[in-house]
Amino acid sequence: MTSRSSISGRMRLAAVSFSAVAGLVLTGCSNGEDPQGSPNTGPASSTSQTATPTQSATATPKPTPVYKPADAKGRAQNVPVPVLPEAAKKESKAGLVAFAKYWYSTLNFAYETGDFDPLDKVTARTCALCEKVRPGILEWNSGGRWIVGGLVKANGAFTEFVKSPSGDYQVTTQLEQASGTLYRPDASVEKSVQGSQVLADIMLVRFIDGRWKAMNVDRLGA
Repeated sequence: MTSRSSISGRMRLAAVSFSAVAGLVLTGCSNGEDPQGSPNTGPASSTSQTATPTQSATATPKPTPVYKPADAKGRAQNVPVPVLPEAAKKESKAGLVAFAKYWYSTLNFAYETGDFDPLDKVTARTCALCEKVRPGILEWNSGGRWIVGGLVKANGAFTEFVKSPSGDYQVTTQLEQASGTLYRPDASVEKSVQGSQVLADIMLVRFIDGRWKAMNVDRLGA
């Protein structure tokens, strides 16, 4: 299979949805009356009534969705969408390093959910690594299939922060990738791939319209 072999080859180290139910807790209403005077004790009897408490409603706090990684029983649940750190919004050496690390969090999000939107927002279509893994990730996040593991950890990002004539900065990332397993809809295993602790990618990144964009990412030595 084209896409299946793509991710199987590249994975060597590159919810159940939740319901936030708001309930209303109603406080009870009570009426109180003072005892009426006896009709035999004198003139007209008087009646007093206490104020009726107003009905109030209190919304139950929405439960915080709990992230659950994929396992042999099913796909990941409530995967948090990566948030671009403030440091990664500046055209500086520190900003470039922060962006490079953030980029891998968007790749991991795609692995766990099949959703490439966060990654595509910060990546050009010229990204070689993205196009290598995209078909397999999409396939193994559809039709009841899922991926366990295979996530990438960026242990370091290094750059001389020198802009090329085309406006690109180069970043080298030191990575490790966890072992991964591809599961079929019936929970049987299609393939398992060992992890790797020694990986490196090279990134070409450009600062465009006030934000970083990965123009190309590829595996060194692949």
